[in-house]
Amino acid sequence: MDKQKILIVGGSSGMGLALARRCLEEGADVIIAGRGEAKLDAARDDLGRPDALETAAVDIGREHEVAALFERIGRLDHIVSTAAAIEGAYQLLPEIELEAAQRVVESKFYGPLLIAKHGAPKLPPTGSLTFVSGIAAYRPAARGAVVAAVNAALEGLVRALAVELAPIRVNAVSPGWVDTPIWAFVAGEKKNETLAAMAKRLPAGRVGRPEDIADAIRFLMGNGFTTGETLQVEGGHRLV
Repeated sequence: MDKQKILIVGGSSGMGLALARRCLEEGADVIIAGRGEAKLDAARDDLGRPDALETAAVDIGREHEVAALFERIGRLDHIVSTAAAIEGAYQLLPEIELEAAQRVVESKFYGPLLIAKHGAPKLPPTGSLTFVSGIAAYRPAARGAVVAAVNAALEGLVRALAVELAPIRVNAVSPGWVDTPIWAFVAGEKKNETLAAMAKRLPAGRVGRPEDIADAIRFLMGNGFTTGETLQVEGGHRLV
């Protein structure tokens, strides 16, 4: 990936941060984007590569901000979005607030749609777009209706974009349970207990790490014969 230019939306934490580190180690120039300036600054300090790393504050649910971002950064080789705003969305149906559901849709459906709209013209024919859906689309649970529906919608969008934007490749990674900060919104103080219980159930014998998902995204970025796919990286979760 020497000197390739990669945009990672959601690159300030979790899976996106792990991917940014991987790409920097392989010699890429990386831009990490997200809504929070403080998180972006912390990620920049953590990654420690000022010669090859930029940060950009953007709300991908706002089209004018997305358009301005791509106008500013110019040519790219690959675009990835791991963004997911799910705070308040994991609720039983009577407690779901529309505002929380809308944030999920904006971050995991409208955001990718706008990224593709404004980002695809910046990519070469060999470029790629990669998004992150999730196991909830296949193993929905009580309290997870909104996230399950949006993940499924995103995967449908990926297949359609792979046709429309060809030969640019468009794919998704569908993680299982991965130990990232997002679990603070899902399980709260029971995060460690919840993840440990799932680890005992999974054929892989553990929950995922951010690096597992970074590896999967890296494969999709580099494999020129894979498009319109959703790569399952879930430790066997769909089998149990």
